[in-house]
Amino acid sequence: MAAIPGQSLPLLFSSLLFSSLLFSSLLFSSLLFSSLLFSSLLFSSLLFSSLLFSSLLFSSLLFSSLLFSSLLFSHMGTKGKKQNYLMGFHPHGVLAVGAFLNFCTEASGFSTLFPGITPHLMMLSLWFRVPFFRDYLMAGGLVSSDKESASHVLQRPGGGNLLTIIVGGAQEALDARPGSYTLLLKNRKGFVRVAIENGTPLVPTFSFGENDLFEQVSNPKGSWLRRLQHRLQQVMGVSLPLFHARGIFQYSFGLMPYRRPIYTVVGKPIPVQKKYKPSEEEVDRVHQKYLEELCKLFEEHKAKYNVPEDSHLEFI
Repeated sequence: MAAIPGQSLPLLFSSLLFSSLLFSSLLFSSLLFSSLLFSSLLFSSLLFSSLLFSSLLFSSLLFSSLLFSSLLFSHMGTKGKKQNYLMGFHPHGVLAVGAFLNFCTEASGFSTLFPGITPHLMMLSLWFRVPFFRDYLMAGGLVSSDKESASHVLQRPGGGNLLTIIVGGAQEALDARPGSYTLLLKNRKGFVRVAIENGTPLVPTFSFGENDLFEQVSNPKGSWLRRLQHRLQQVMGVSLPLFHARGIFQYSFGLMPYRRPIYTVVGKPIPVQKKYKPSEEEVDRVHQKYLEELCKLFEEHKAKYNVPEDSHLEFI
């Protein structure tokens, strides 16, 4: 197992480029939609304000990622015959910072740990509809989170491609808070079916510290806030966790993440036999194996990263 510390210069450039492109694309799209679709000045102003706030928030969060470290640990051997891999990333966290830093930048030295492997991270299709911003996403190796895009990457001849799926998705972000190890995985089996249909090994991955970057307003299941968040997710496609952490010049309150490290541990690939139309029993069997390997990965490494001995993964 090897670890490579973060590299600030490539990440700084990537963050600034990401911020500028996101701001310009959201500004352009807000003006376009407000002029073409809406005649109400009030609605146009609200739309522009919300997009401007989103761009500034993303800019500050990505730039502040330089202030905490990200380390990538690997148990996944890449020697021998090249093949494609399907990686399950856990947990989502509030903003999936660990997934972005490790698999979309060289912040943790991915190319050194995985020579000859090209990473791809799946992202909500919504973001690929924003002009200019989608081009930046595609340049960073991100792909749309649909089955066709996943199959396209996993079926590339010659191997050497790693497709990362944040399995818990936006809904899991609503449970992201320090000390939480709850994963939305019990009934999520679509990624397993895709792996079987393409004969692609499954790679379990857990990111220690991902949930420790932000606090979140209490939203227990059944509460009015949780119901509202679920409703907004159904309408918009993205969840809206009410998170907070620290400020720029003070540590008591703000939207900047806490200065806490992220340790992403990559497990050993789980061999998968290719079958075009797998049965439910076959999918369940591979899914259960994946859960067991993920639990094993968590239990083996939790003591190294200050996780209490009595803490265990909870699947919902």
